[in-house]
Amino acid sequence: MTGLSAHSFSASALVVGTVIQPTSLVARSLSEFIDTVAAAVPRVLSGLVFLTLAYAVVRIVLAVVDRSVSRIYAGDRALIGNLLVTVVAIFLWFGVGLTFLKVVGMGDVAASLGTAVGFIALGVSYALSEMIEDTVAGVYLLRDPDFNPGDRVEAKGVTGTVAAIELRKTRIDSDDGNRIVLANREIESRWTLDEHAKTEPKTTARE
Repeated sequence: MTGLSAHSFSASALVVGTVIQPTSLVARSLSEFIDTVAAAVPRVLSGLVFLTLAYAVVRIVLAVVDRSVSRIYAGDRALIGNLLVTVVAIFLWFGVGLTFLKVVGMGDVAASLGTAVGFIALGVSYALSEMIEDTVAGVYLLRDPDFNPGDRVEAKGVTGTVAAIELRKTRIDSDDGNRIVLANREIESRWTLDEHAKTEPKTTARE
């Protein structure tokens, strides 16, 4: 009888222990989760406040930049201004994103992300080097007072009238009736302005 009672008590203790162990595990997990949330709330609130202020500051900065650039690049040169504003906006918002990660306690992620984006940007700039060169040359051509649509020029063996100057390409209506499209980097280095009706031909060359 005593042996049977001891066996029953042992079985009951085993059942109780089996029930209590999962309950204790759930309670501990719930407690850790609540502590984690409680610790994260101040950082999240700080991050939201930072994003609100950063949004206002970025909008003001972009408005100032856009207004300043619009005065310099007006009319058919507005494309350059839009490009500059876009580049500034990308840098500003990227900086805001990295700072936000640091504010919410994810500084390691911000550092890794910044490094990764830097390498990606380096690879993209190398792959698009010719496109970037065309764009830079296009900016110079658009700013050049001697190179405008309607001017007769000679560039890369093509003589004709400038039909359009774009950020990467220039379109020239040649004397034989064809429209020739040239990359800006091919024109900006050396081209000749035909000024027969005014003065002698003027040659512009850049090394």
